[in-house]
Amino acid sequence: MNIFGAKITGTVVLMQKNVLDVNSITSPQGILDTGLGGLTSLVDTLSSFLGFSVAFQLISATKPDSSGKGKVGNTAYLKGIIDNLPTLGDQQNAFKIEFDYDSNFGIPGAFYVKNYMSNEFLLISLTLDDIPNNVGTIHFVCNSWIYNAKNYQSDRIFFANNTYLPSKTPGPLVYYRDLELKNLRGNGTGERKEWERIYDYDVYNDLGDPDKGVEYARPVLGGSSTYPYPRRGRTGRKPTKTDPNTESRSDNFYIPRDEAFGHLKSSDFLAYGIKSISQDVIPALKSVFDINFTPNEFDSFEEVHDLYEGGIKLPTDVIKQITPLPVVNELLRTDGEQFLKFPVPKVVQVSKSAWMTDVEFAREILAGVNPGLIRCLQEFPPKSKLDSGVYGDHTSTITKEQIEPNLDGLTIDEAIQQKKVFILDDHDAIFPYLRRINSTNSKAYATRTILYLKSDGTLKPLAIELSLPHPEGDQYGAISKVYLPAIEGVQSYIWLLAKAYVIVNDSNVHQLISHWLNTHAVVEPFVIASNRQLSVLHPIYKLLFPHYRDTMNINALARNQLINAGGIIEQTFLPSKYAMEMSSIIYKDWVFTDQALPSDLIKRGMAIADASSPNGVRLVIEDYPYAMDGLEIWGAINTWVQDYVSLYYTSDDTVKGDLELQQWWKELVEVGHGDKKDEPWWPKMQTLQDLIQTCTTLIWTASALHASVNFGQYPYGGFILNRPTLSRRFMPEEGSPEYDELVTNPERAYLRTVTPKFQTLIDLSVIEILSRHASDEYYLGNRDSAEFWTSDVYALEAFKKFGNKLAEIEGILIQRNNDVSLRNRVGPVTMPYTLLYPTSEAGLTFRGIPNSISI
Repeated sequence: MNIFGAKITGTVVLMQKNVLDVNSITSPQGILDTGLGGLTSLVDTLSSFLGFSVAFQLISATKPDSSGKGKVGNTAYLKGIIDNLPTLGDQQNAFKIEFDYDSNFGIPGAFYVKNYMSNEFLLISLTLDDIPNNVGTIHFVCNSWIYNAKNYQSDRIFFANNTYLPSKTPGPLVYYRDLELKNLRGNGTGERKEWERIYDYDVYNDLGDPDKGVEYARPVLGGSSTYPYPRRGRTGRKPTKTDPNTESRSDNFYIPRDEAFGHLKSSDFLAYGIKSISQDVIPALKSVFDINFTPNEFDSFEEVHDLYEGGIKLPTDVIKQITPLPVVNELLRTDGEQFLKFPVPKVVQVSKSAWMTDVEFAREILAGVNPGLIRCLQEFPPKSKLDSGVYGDHTSTITKEQIEPNLDGLTIDEAIQQKKVFILDDHDAIFPYLRRINSTNSKAYATRTILYLKSDGTLKPLAIELSLPHPEGDQYGAISKVYLPAIEGVQSYIWLLAKAYVIVNDSNVHQLISHWLNTHAVVEPFVIASNRQLSVLHPIYKLLFPHYRDTMNINALARNQLINAGGIIEQTFLPSKYAMEMSSIIYKDWVFTDQALPSDLIKRGMAIADASSPNGVRLVIEDYPYAMDGLEIWGAINTWVQDYVSLYYTSDDTVKGDLELQQWWKELVEVGHGDKKDEPWWPKMQTLQDLIQTCTTLIWTASALHASVNFGQYPYGGFILNRPTLSRRFMPEEGSPEYDELVTNPERAYLRTVTPKFQTLIDLSVIEILSRHASDEYYLGNRDSAEFWTSDVYALEAFKKFGNKLAEIEGILIQRNNDVSLRNRVGPVTMPYTLLYPTSEAGLTFRGIPNSISI
């Protein structure tokens, strides 16, 4: 080929397999190997790359061979180390490379790479300079793990950072574009291997472990009308011996290799921190409580505060049972005195008692960790949507006489008409499982909370209804009792307990529905469908790709340690073994289009459609921090998506005619969310507006919505009294020993009702991890390879505009938090609402919107 002896010079950037090996870190030897000794035990040194270990071949985008495919050039190998490249990241190395070139080859648009070494490496990029007949430099953004070539049926291929609709793809690249998608889909059979990059679907049939005993059996979620669910990534593991419908479990679970956490990423350590808590910390702590070294009860509120101020002393032999993984030692802060100590949660950093006030209770419904549940009350008394043929009449027993004295002279009908009455309603979500929950050690109620909007813009709770199943059967409805606010005497602690039952329900609905189901679970099918049906050259793939980072990995980790049978969620949350089953029942009512913030607010009656208002809605409660800030972020995302999409789609016909896009949407609806494929609300993907609204909703869900329900977990819930996850006793009745205890020692009575000490320690350990930002996180408006992800200068300009808008919004949000007239933004706990600030540093910051669901 090298007729004229010309050369194309380039730079290859890669990272070796070292420092943190995801396959070995869970073993003691693997942990040791992450130290200094591990750095010297690498199989492949830098010099290995300079022989014939890694081969590259360019593929032409403009010159076809006799079969119509782009010409393939001669093999080239890495030539020398470049040690002064300013763009190199941590642990990255750059190498020179030279490719033969002649005038008949045309312009490179892709390349093959083969790895002949025993170990994989992360190929970050290839940059080609001084291409004949081409203006500028060609960038190939790769960020993919390359294993030994014998592991692949087809050679690994990468494309230049150009963007093409399928119909606009240069002819010589069409074959390679289609081949890469075919490889990513796989054949749907066999157990997946570590090195593979195959994206496929499966149901949630890996939560249970019936081989360990019947108590570990769990229903399959997905694939039935009884238990519908979004699909997860397929692993192909063999079925259990006991149940052929349940997939066997293993600590080593498959996800497509490029979906794994990156090298040196803090999330790697966070992930293994969760695993270590599950496998090492929990058993070690459990042994403490089993031998009654320390009682499993807090005796006073001050003892709860000691978790942060003094810690809990543990026996030395227990400390030795806990893994030496550095992240666990850091997170649990176990020092030479054997103390288990946690950072002070933000909710009690200023005041130890402000969390108890009605003002803060109501404020957190608008600006807490679960701010998307409150609804404007439309009718009184509130009614249930439960099937009356199964559950009887569940109309609320709250009366006008109980609440009208606190409506500033209004009747209930007038207050509803003026949109001043609101409800936090967890009745229907909890009630169908309440009888089963209460047959365990947990004791809970279905709850409704009525709130009133005061003239100063804050909410005050008016009444709480606690309901239990009728003792003669579900068909007879509920037995309910209404509790009213009180500020002194034993009645004030009864009211505090009533609020606790509400918060326990809210904590569980938050974790299982608002957080897990409505962000983590519903997004995973989008990740799978996008990789199967949208080429990396596709503009929509390039738009959505940053918002998928690490999601399959964190979800797989959750199935392995958090939401599995006997996992952390079942140990520390109210529904226990029914937790995931409950989320499946709620999924029956999930509507993708309602994930759009304006639609959600209108549906809940928290906003009114108003074409003259920004984003087309006007808030009913102006000082609603989540909605106020969220609408700013939503608007910025929507504008960015519209600017970007309009670069490639000029009409509805271009949307209809995009074969990859249509197949992506068809598979997403019919397979990824296949249990809801017949729902009428799915966008038809026939118009430009369908595409813009869908992409905006997806990006919002994966970024801002997830941030709003995730990164406040420890700041609010790290103080367990503020957000308990369990209730263990019913409301004490007058004349009972429990009531007498409430009179004589109200703090102890409260503590005997909510989450006990052992479960609290586990809760805090996990949510502290889940509330942290990784050190290499990418936040909304930023992305990996920011200047190279596309060669389209107009797309880069639109993205820069998006980043500038987000910076402007952050300034606006800071000003709002300094506005004393907005009383819901800070509250009695002196805790400004910062969860939707776009940027953050690493760590436990209570702010920042990562691009994706990465933890």
